[in-house]
Amino acid sequence: MGPLRKTAAVFGATAVLMTGTAVAAPPAAAATYGGECGSGYNVVNRDAIGNRGTVFLTYNNGNGKNCVLAKRNSPGSRVIVEAGLSISPAGSHWDRYDGGRYTTYAGPIYLEAAGNCVDWMGRISGVEGGKRGTNCG
Repeated sequence: MGPLRKTAAVFGATAVLMTGTAVAAPPAAAATYGGECGSGYNVVNRDAIGNRGTVFLTYNNGNGKNCVLAKRNSPGSRVIVEAGLSISPAGSHWDRYDGGRYTTYAGPIYLEAAGNCVDWMGRISGVEGGKRGTNCG
């Protein structure tokens, strides 16, 4: 009975490990703005792109331009990443757009929109974030 009992104990330990409390993988670290729009641009708004990344709206007080960047949480193999920016309302197209198969981010794209609200978005593999009619001025 010795060998049978030992085998059962091993299978029992495996079952406990496999059916014990499930530990979810830690979420990917959120994307952070790293100055990709250039000198003088500061983040004025942001929105999550699901759990895949963040879209950043930045503004430069010196030149009056907005900049949008859609950035993945974890760079990796090339996937479709897009960024769009328009004077609100965007309608059926974006005034400024960048999209393609990128490892890290789409953009930066720039638009002067003094006295107007802007629509801005970021999309990663079909998941979208962004806002419409914000940051007016």
